[in-house]
Amino acid sequence: MDNEKIILGIDPGTNIMGYGLISCHGKNISLITMGVLKLSGLSNHALKLKKIFDKVLSIIDEYHPDELAIEAPFYGKNVQSMLKLGRAQGVAMASALYRDIPITEYSPRRIKQSITGRGAASKEQVAAMLENLVRFQEVPEYLDATDGLAVAVCHSFQGSTASSGNKYGSWKSFLNNNPDRISE
Repeated sequence: MDNEKIILGIDPGTNIMGYGLISCHGKNISLITMGVLKLSGLSNHALKLKKIFDKVLSIIDEYHPDELAIEAPFYGKNVQSMLKLGRAQGVAMASALYRDIPITEYSPRRIKQSITGRGAASKEQVAAMLENLVRFQEVPEYLDATDGLAVAVCHSFQGSTASSGNKYGSWKSFLNNNPDRISE
């Protein structure tokens, strides 16, 4: 059997979560699917988190990815937004950990640099480059979908020994790498 690897990439969000799935055969990358989960219709943050968990688990159960790559929250000035985004990322990660799927986290700058060569590239520039790399027909309505795809493609470029991302294969490894997130 060949060494196909399926990677799920996630761009977490509390209004729109983007995701992309790719299949890798050596250096060949092919698109499986990409899309978004729209959450703006829900006013309750806890319900948004449940919906993210359920959607990521559903994608995992349908496509059986070997690895999950996720965008790390960027540091902004709005602490409440950062907290909500961190929670969204956490429940997406929890879905993967629930199914024993290893996780690697990448900074937004690292993802953009990997795809376009520029860490400050726009969403549109990332989408245009992905159109050529992965050869999809139509840019989706929401660029959050191509952002999720970019995370997966970035991870595929790093290979299985990605040194530029934080890897988590279990709750134990996550907690060992994040002692500041443990409260008593």
